[in-house]
Amino acid sequence: MTYEEICDMVTEIGLPFTYHHFAEGESPKPPFLIFLSPGEETFAADDRMYFSFKELDIELYTDKKKPEREAEIEDVLCRHYLFYTKTETWIESERLYEILYELDA
Repeated sequence: MTYEEICDMVTEIGLPFTYHHFAEGESPKPPFLIFLSPGEETFAADDRMYFSFKELDIELYTDKKKPEREAEIEDVLCRHYLFYTKTETWIESERLYEILYELDA
């Protein structure tokens, strides 16, 4: 997926979002999303790269746990035929939940 395609997909979720991080003092009230590409994986054989795919993380930050909101995000990912691994962390210093969706795009 291109950057533009990812932005279009994340727009469907209907929450404020940005790539990697919001500038200091510009983060919106939760819930909001951040997406980033932390790396790239390649598949090679016979001294040749056959294909590569980018890793994509979509992070939901929220001060209130709302499974229905997570279901909405998951519906968008499924509509785009994206498989994900989901984890959740409480960030005490921010008083926010981080729900992380790790995908290959």
